[in-house]
Amino acid sequence: MKKMQGLLVALLMIMSPTMYAGGTTDSGAVKAYIISPKNGETLSSPVTVRFGLSGMGVAPAGIEREHTGHHHLLINVQQLPDMNKPIPADDQHRHFGGGQTEVSIDLPPGEHSLQLLLGDHFHVPHNPPVLSDPIIIKVY
Repeated sequence: MKKMQGLLVALLMIMSPTMYAGGTTDSGAVKAYIISPKNGETLSSPVTVRFGLSGMGVAPAGIEREHTGHHHLLINVQQLPDMNKPIPADDQHRHFGGGQTEVSIDLPPGEHSLQLLLGDHFHVPHNPPVLSDPIIIKVY
């Protein structure tokens, strides 16, 4: 019995880092990107942001399907969230758990950074993360 318990504990210790990290991805074939607006663009608010994803599919939060996830828009984020925990939900980390691929957001005048981060069915980033390049826009 003790051998079985020891084996179970060892197995859980090996598996636990992956239990909380999002699903795995083939990093070379998967890409998140912002279709629009374009980097450096100047526009008025509200700003319509269109999300792009290749190499994976989009599925709503709570729906576990292999090779899928849902978008999170990072707005003016200085430091990326912990990639082993669910992405925070606040004004800087917008969740699109319904599987949405675009949003119209009100932004105050000034310069803003936008970036996409894909999350799994639990809002946890994939491993490796599916993260777009950040873009900078100006709102007047």
